[in-house]
Amino acid sequence: MRLVLDWDGTVTERDTLDLVLQEFGDAEIYERVEGELERGTMTLNEVIAAEFATVTAPLDEVVPYVLEHARVRPGFAELARAHRPLVVSSGFHELIEPVLEREGVPNAVELRANRVDARPAGWRVHFRVSETCETCGEPCKRSDLPAGEVVYAGDSHSDYCASLAASRVFATGNLARWLEHRGVAFTPLTDFRRLALEL
Repeated sequence: MRLVLDWDGTVTERDTLDLVLQEFGDAEIYERVEGELERGTMTLNEVIAAEFATVTAPLDEVVPYVLEHARVRPGFAELARAHRPLVVSSGFHELIEPVLEREGVPNAVELRANRVDARPAGWRVHFRVSETCETCGEPCKRSDLPAGEVVYAGDSHSDYCASLAASRVFATGNLARWLEHRGVAFTPLTDFRRLALEL
């Protein structure tokens, strides 16, 4: 069994990409493209690229903001040390790795995430996955899942397709509502201490 975790809104209590965009991005563009995502007229990669093109702050300003405001779910560090999960994120190494360092578990997880070039004229995202998934029709996390039994924990649009390929799912937020609407079984995600007890 391999434990696979989403990062934003799953490991972290609030989506750190949203935190950054609310502080440093363009709210009007954020609202518009999030609506396009829900309508299915833009892919998640297209939405992230458009949102972060509005961020012009340097990383050395944004990272301290993330470290100040990002909170992880209770029990994450203990879970990471015990189970060495695979973290698959639509976020950025540059924002995730400092939080892993802060939590004392930089080497306890395998991290797969996007990269960002924090340009003064607007951040440019380098996506880890660009190939279209045959199942959902957009680049997604399904191809990151290891072979065999997978326990998956997630919270949002980026987790929809991958969650359907997992043996067991812990879900919160939009993912929980999406699975419930489709009649797909899942366990509610509250904190990682409870999740660890159920593995």
